[in-house]
Amino acid sequence: MAQARTRGYFGLGAEGVSKSANLGALLRTAHAFGAGFCFTIGAGWDARAARRADTAETPAHVPLWHFATPEEVRLPQGCVLIGVELLDEAVDLPSFRHPLNAAYVLGPERAGLSPVLLARCRHVVRIPTRFALNLAVAGALVLYDRLLQHGRFAERPVASGGAPQAEPAPGPSHGHPRFRRTRPDWLGRGGE
Repeated sequence: MAQARTRGYFGLGAEGVSKSANLGALLRTAHAFGAGFCFTIGAGWDARAARRADTAETPAHVPLWHFATPEEVRLPQGCVLIGVELLDEAVDLPSFRHPLNAAYVLGPERAGLSPVLLARCRHVVRIPTRFALNLAVAGALVLYDRLLQHGRFAERPVASGGAPQAEPAPGPSHGHPRFRRTRPDWLGRGGE
């Protein structure tokens, strides 16, 4: 099975989740979408319980960081932290432009993300549903939306149905280098 080629990188994490099976399912989802890393913040973590839902054994393939508090969270330079929360002031996910490099964080269904963590988020998005979704389902929807924006897929047809599976679009081509003054010796003299 061919993996979708996307631009940038992303991580997926959860704050304050006490059910390790929910975390395991979220980790499996992140791994399936090609996460560069995963993280937890103040979460109860039982690796054995998580493995019941994470049949892909994500921690063996994707870095997993555990932080005790939101203040301890450290992300790669240039990585934008995005909260996923049902707040009136949050941007609806279908209207959100995903940053090239991002870390998405979700909270428990009943409590949501802490005010301290929300203050650290550059953006907060909401999945436009009537009530909170299961952690892994919410994570999958956010990552699928990101994949649609940053993936390299053929445009959707105007009529119902789908276009046949096409080869992914080729990467950018910039042509041969151009030099304003002289051509460097290491490049050779051919073609002058």
